[in-house]
Formats: sequence, structure tokens, C-alpha cells
Amino acid sequence: MEYAANTADQILAIRVNAGIDDLGRHDRFAAASPDMVEAIVEGIGQFATGEFAPLNRKGDLEGARLANDTVTLPDGFAEAYRAYVEQGWNAISGEVDFGGQGLPFTLAANVLENLGTANMAFSLLPMLTVGAIEAVAHHGSESQKAIYLAKLISGEWSGTMNLTEPQAGSDVGALRTTATPRGDGTWSIKGTKIFITWGENDLASNVIHLVLARTPGAPGGSRGISLFVVPKYLVGASGTPGARNDLRCVSLEHKLGIMASPTCVMSFGDNGECVGELVGAENEGLKAMFTMMNSARINVGSQGVQIAERALQQAQGYARERVQSARAGSPDKNPVAIIEHPDVRRMVLRMRALTEGARALLYYTAGMVDRGALEVEGAQQRADCLVPMLKAWGTDIGCEVASLGVQVHGGMGFIEETGAAQHYRDARIAPIYEGTNGIQAADLVTRKLGYQSGEVLAALFAEATADCGDAPQIAELAQDCAAIVRWMANEASLDDRLAGSVPFCTMAAVAVAGWQLQRQARDSAAGEAKRVVARFFAEHIATEARGLKASVIAGANLLYALDAAALAG
Repeated sequence: MEYAANTADQILAIRVNAGIDDLGRHDRFAAASPDMVEAIVEGIGQFATGEFAPLNRKGDLEGARLANDTVTLPDGFAEAYRAYVEQGWNAISGEVDFGGQGLPFTLAANVLENLGTANMAFSLLPMLTVGAIEAVAHHGSESQKAIYLAKLISGEWSGTMNLTEPQAGSDVGALRTTATPRGDGTWSIKGTKIFITWGENDLASNVIHLVLARTPGAPGGSRGISLFVVPKYLVGASGTPGARNDLRCVSLEHKLGIMASPTCVMSFGDNGECVGELVGAENEGLKAMFTMMNSARINVGSQGVQIAERALQQAQGYARERVQSARAGSPDKNPVAIIEHPDVRRMVLRMRALTEGARALLYYTAGMVDRGALEVEGAQQRADCLVPMLKAWGTDIGCEVASLGVQVHGGMGFIEETGAAQHYRDARIAPIYEGTNGIQAADLVTRKLGYQSGEVLAALFAEATADCGDAPQIAELAQDCAAIVRWMANEASLDDRLAGSVPFCTMAAVAVAGWQLQRQARDSAAGEAKRVVARFFAEHIATEARGLKASVIAGANLLYALDAAALAG
């Protein structure tokens, strides 16, 4: 099926939900004029459609390949990535001092939305680089910034995040990779990391690994973790890559989806000569890595929007073209396109409501991140609360919409040649990586709930309630969320909060997404289709979410009614 960037809905969300016009009034973002915003959204949409989208199916069929410690991508990937770098798309929000354009994060998020909708696996390469830029920019030394930032911001060099080890998944504190002083200010890195996205590739001229490791005598657990920058090719003071560092990709994982994204097992220091530099202070690596992960979690939440948009467009096209049966009750017995049948309409409208609601949440979150950078009071804490909602619910709806896309295709959706199954396979990783959705929900009801003893979340839901008088279902859902916040903050045990965390995270995300969708529907630029989509979201999606309240407040007792042996038996 043909794909086209949905720039009209993106521009609406960027203007209404992110509030780009307001951001452009600040000196820091003065370049983000309406004309510039439209040019960027239209331009990256055209680029992604023309360069990344044609490689999506090819990448799924051929995948990344490893030979002689080198990972290669199918024909066409190198040329597309080179064009991406040369046209400056990677530098949208980068610091001006290092060659970036200094535009809002919101527009950088739009770049990745378009790239990922066109080709999710390929878009992971620039997405991880964005995270590496954040870590070096916020925690690196002046010399590290001078050496690495310009090339990372341009995209000439790519970046990775190296956390996970075979015995240390979500429990990062269990890692065993070591860093030993070499006596010249650098460190010798030794260990193995798994699930390293784009850990080795032939598209970027250097790969800059951000590696968590433990130094001699470091405290146990997460308190004793440090962060190191470990380049594939060692970089001198001049910034020119030199000799190959002692690191290599030893294997590629065989995965359910995102076949064109090489998921590497990386080995550091096989010959005792892997050189790294400490980023930030010793034993403060996790703080630096969370800077990287927070950016990545927003962009992974965006992946839910991306895969949903691609699956939606394919389902819409198929439903318009596939002729099957007469419409029930019609005196005309001629077969009609399946889009005329009520249940197919229900599925397509649900897909659209979920996709557009998640996009509204994405850009509301991105706008708050930008306001946080401008030090607008309360913006950063609100952004922090929105991130787990976006990452968890956004990726959940990506899976649901992709699944519905298969269903709209009927039996043909289960056949690989149609392409609908690829979206379903690609979508499934997003609820897992960058912190599972259960971890996101736990973060929401522990750390984020703790912001001002629940008042930050309470204020969010109060604002949604007050602004949704024309959508009582959304207002009532927001009120339910506010009541749950009070219960969790004042009455529930920690186990009770965690037991209800996932359904609460869904309720919260739906409330905020529904609110932001209603704001779009009230905008003068919104057409009848947007108003219908917003109404469907309120009457169906929000109503369903209210039904989760009983699960949220049920408590943890039933979960522990069976001992572990009986439950797992």
C-alpha cells in the first residue's frame, strides 16, 4: 500500500497541543516561525516518504547482516542515511554552538515521527543518536563535547546506549562490566552488553557507545555505576577517527520484527585494550543514563504513533479497495467495499481515534519538554509525569492498532506479502524496550506520584476536567484519575499502588490524550472528521478507560492469594 506523511494532522497537533506559536515567542526558539514549522514538517514528510519508506519492506525481508565483525544493511540504506545527514535533519534541535539548528525538541520529535512511520527499524539509528547527544551535552566534559557533539548532532557519527547484560536486564545494578584506570585519564573497559540497538553498522563513520560499567571499589548495586564514552574508532584531540577500538559485535539477535535494526551483542575488551572516557562523576552513571533514557522514552512512545499511523493508512486503503458482500439490510444486493460494513467502520474509526489521540499526547508532552527547557514554572515536572503515560499507552495502542490493521485485512492480513503483519511484528518491541510498560507504570505511581505529594498529577487532571465541559466522558475520567491519585497518596500501600499501576497509567494517558484531542476538535482549522474522531474517542475509548477504575483500586491481596509455586504451577 502507498504511504504518505500525515502532515496536516501533525501540524495541527504541533500548533494546538505543543503550542508551537507560544514557544516561538521566546528568544531561544524565535526561529520557529509558523512558516518554518510548516516547512520542516512538510519537508521531513516528503523526505521520509521518498527515502525511508521504500526501504521498509526490503529491510524486513533482507534484514541486517553480520560478517567479519561488520554489520551491513540492504542496498539503499547507506544512500538514504547519507541524504538524511547531508540535508541536516538530524541537527534540528542540536545546540547551535555544535552545528545544530537550536529549534524546539517538538520539531525534532516530528522528524523522528515521520522517519519512524516510514521505516521504524531504520529510524532507531537516529533515535539512539539523539539519546547519546543528550547524555554528552548534559554530563560530558568540555573536551568531550568538543570532540563528539558536532559529529553526533550532524548524524555523521551514530550513538548507542549500552545498559543490558545477560544477567542484568531491568535490574541495571546487577551489571558486571568493569572499568579500570589506565593511568592516563582513560579507562580500560571489559564486559559484554546485549540488546544494543544499532551497536554496529556501516552507515555512520563512527559509532559512539555510551557504556555503563563498574569501577574498582565502587559500591554495590546502582549506586556504584559509572558512564563511559567508548568510540568504535578512537578519536584524537583533532576529532579525527583513528585506530579501531577493542570492541566488536559478536552476534545479531534473531527477532520478531524490526529486522533492519541490528540488535547486537557487543563485546568490549577481548584483548584488554578497549579504551573509554568517564562521562560525569564516578558512580553517577545512572543519573547520566537517565537523561538519555528520558529522551528515548518519549521517542519510543512516538513509535506507537508511528506504527499506528502506518497500519491505519494500510487498513484504510485496503478497506476502500476490497469489495466483499452487500451491506446488511440493503435492498441492493451488489457487493460493496468493506469500508461500508459497520464493523469495519468501527475498527477503522477506532484505529484513527487511538492514533490521533496518541499523537495529541505526544506533542503535548514534547511542548512541555520545551517549556521545561525554557524554565517555565511547573513545566518540567508535568513533562516528567507525561513521559511514562506516553511511553506505556502510546506503545500499547501501537500494538492494538497494528492488530486491528491485520483484522481489517481478514485472512490476507495473516499473509506476509500484504505487509500488514510486518507492522504487527514491528510494533511488539516498543512496550518492552527503554523500560517495560510495567516499569513506566510503576514510575508513575511511585516517583511521579511523589511530586509535591501528588499535587502535580492532581493539577494535571484538574485542568483536564475544567477544559472538557463539552466532553463529559473525558471530564469524568479525569475526575476518576484525580480521586485515584488521592487514594494512592493517602491510603494505598506500596503494593496496592503497584498492583493498580498499569490500569491507572492507561486511565491517566487516555484522560490526557482525550483532553488534548478535544482541544484539537475545537480549533478553527479542525474539520468534521476531527470532530467525529474526538467524539468517538470520548464516547468509546474514554468510557472503556473509566471501567479500569475497579482494577486500579482492587489492591494487591488477590495477587498474593496463591504462593509462587501454586501460581507458576
